[in-house]
Amino acid sequence: MNEKFNNSRISLPAAVSIGIGGMIGAGIFSILGVVSEASGTAMWISFLIGGVIALFSTYSYAKLGAKFPTAGGAVEFLVRGWGKGLMSGGINLFMWIGYVIAIALYAQGFSAYCATFFTQNPSPLLLKSLASGIVILFTGVNVLGAGSVGRAEVFIVGVKVSILILFAVSGLFFIKPENLSPALWNDIPDIFFGAGVLFIGYEGFGLVTNAAGNMNNPQKMLPKALYISVFIVILIYLAVSITVTGNLSISQIYSSRDFALAEAAKPFLGNTGFKLIAIAALFSTASAINATLFGGANVSYMIARDGQLPEFFSRKEWKGATGGLLVTAFLVIVFILFFNLSGIAMMGSGAFLLIYAAVNAGHLKIIEQTGAKKSIVIVSIILCLIMFAILEIYTFKNSAEAVWTMLVLLLLSFAGEKIFEKYRVKQGN
Repeated sequence: MNEKFNNSRISLPAAVSIGIGGMIGAGIFSILGVVSEASGTAMWISFLIGGVIALFSTYSYAKLGAKFPTAGGAVEFLVRGWGKGLMSGGINLFMWIGYVIAIALYAQGFSAYCATFFTQNPSPLLLKSLASGIVILFTGVNVLGAGSVGRAEVFIVGVKVSILILFAVSGLFFIKPENLSPALWNDIPDIFFGAGVLFIGYEGFGLVTNAAGNMNNPQKMLPKALYISVFIVILIYLAVSITVTGNLSISQIYSSRDFALAEAAKPFLGNTGFKLIAIAALFSTASAINATLFGGANVSYMIARDGQLPEFFSRKEWKGATGGLLVTAFLVIVFILFFNLSGIAMMGSGAFLLIYAAVNAGHLKIIEQTGAKKSIVIVSIILCLIMFAILEIYTFKNSAEAVWTMLVLLLLSFAGEKIFEKYRVKQGN
């Protein structure tokens, strides 16, 4: 277990909050408009499909985390399943890049909502400056250690969930039934495309396993935290997506795609509702950044500890800041500067579908140790791969550069691991 992350214990509410914080931030606030383009008024069905796929992987992660509770989470799972080598090393590096992409997505979502408090036509410079600034701020929070991350998540998640529940409950009374008519649904393949695009809105549940090393009784607490956080998020996603599509036409969602949730509050809460949801979005995306930076820092630490990244990534630079945390934050800002929100969302979802498939495949190799049901793990692998294929077909038609970028990043992850492996051999490590 990573000593530098063990400066405070993580409670069950804090662990659940980390999971919720890592999930709610992209699916609802950041990419609602992107998903609606694919699935139309059947957006809520896409969220349900994504939730079911996430639950299958949650089962696998719960079994693995209870057996191997460490700060590295999926990093440890991959090494246990595939052994130390090119496969586990390459996927681990790709997972770290996946966290970088996810944080960039959350940061761009934050900047889009934050800008509505200043102007209706924000400049690219303002948006990218706000996105970079929030990443720097929460890098500072993570410097203070795991206890600070957990306490921050409990507060932030409490605020945003309260506002989202207010929005969903209030909005249900103003829904226009005709907006939800099946006659307005997009084709079934499009609904599945939407589920693939939004999967990044569920990937954050895996961050709970990164906190296992800081739990007093991870064998019991970790599975509880995983299932509680995923079920809560599924319910919130369904309620909010139904409220949005029930109060706005698809054309209205498109026109306000970067802040569609706040726009959906206007019909029944007016401008006050718009601002209230914008505030919830700021808390939501901020907590996702906070939780994912925590997970990303732990991931890079564990990869370096296993000798699959240079020692700098695991070295403590100042207080709780490792080299991995600093490099993660730097790369996030690079993605913010060079990619738009929809492209990042598609890359991120594709990356995590592949990663979860790889983790589950590795789980099959050690399933006797975890006591998991083989059939459930196999179904999880199949679902992840099917959704990945569907997503990549859709993405290639709409944003081919995102597909090529993700492919290059995947190849670079394995190439980097191979090169560093040869370096370690030369150094006698």
